[in-house]
Amino acid sequence: MGLRWDDGVPVLGWQGGRRSGLERGKRVAFAVVAEGVRTCVGARGHECPVRAVVPGRSTGARCEECAWLDRAHSVAADTVADDPRPYHVYLAWFGPGMVKVGITAVERGSARLLEQGAVAFSWLGRGPLMAARRAEELLRAALRVPDRIPYADKRAVRAALPPAEERVTELADLHTRAVALDGWPESLERAPFRGVDHGGVFGLDGLPPAAGVVGELVAGGVVSGDVLAAAGPDLHLATGRGVLVLDTRLMTGWELTAAARDEVTVPVRELGGSGVQDGLF
Repeated sequence: MGLRWDDGVPVLGWQGGRRSGLERGKRVAFAVVAEGVRTCVGARGHECPVRAVVPGRSTGARCEECAWLDRAHSVAADTVADDPRPYHVYLAWFGPGMVKVGITAVERGSARLLEQGAVAFSWLGRGPLMAARRAEELLRAALRVPDRIPYADKRAVRAALPPAEERVTELADLHTRAVALDGWPESLERAPFRGVDHGGVFGLDGLPPAAGVVGELVAGGVVSGDVLAAAGPDLHLATGRGVLVLDTRLMTGWELTAAARDEVTVPVRELGGSGVQDGLF
């Protein structure tokens, strides 16, 4: 359940395998079952053996044991060293001064960049997993860029991004510095700069600032709005209470039904003004 990127197109997955396209203007309306609880989604394709209850604010929707099991077999957690697949090293741009370096399996193409909400990116190199790992560490230290950027920071700048030309230019400058560094693993083939911009794919042109972010779903709660943009796991929705951002990872683990009411009745963190607070819309 939640937002998925299918061949570069955002779709919302529901229980039972049903999918809904998320083109701009699409109506999204669902309700959480009134007596429901949020249960662990399990790990590695297996159900949670105890159907543990998990917090509403958790984006992982896994209990401690299942989260450990999922992490233990994750390339991202650096716990897999014998993966024979080739890997890409990439630079991803999320906003001015917000660039990260990472790796992804070549066979996945740009799916990882879409899932992270990267507004623009470029490949840096290609090679075996451990060589890609060494290059990632080299680049993080030399370019002083992180391997993670908080989603709150990504969301905060989406409605005020510079033009695509400036985004790609910033990436190009970093790419030039990166490929010129000494210490690249010999087995890693450097890639020429080819900037890819996702602004149009995400629907960010003319995106209005968000008034708030859904903090969690609750039993009996309703979310209803029209899609303005989809980036990473986030939906920017036009609602009766203004533009709200819904991290669709919060939907996993809940039993959901179609909403009969046009409203938002879940906790929302309001943005702007004198600060951030929790409130029920």
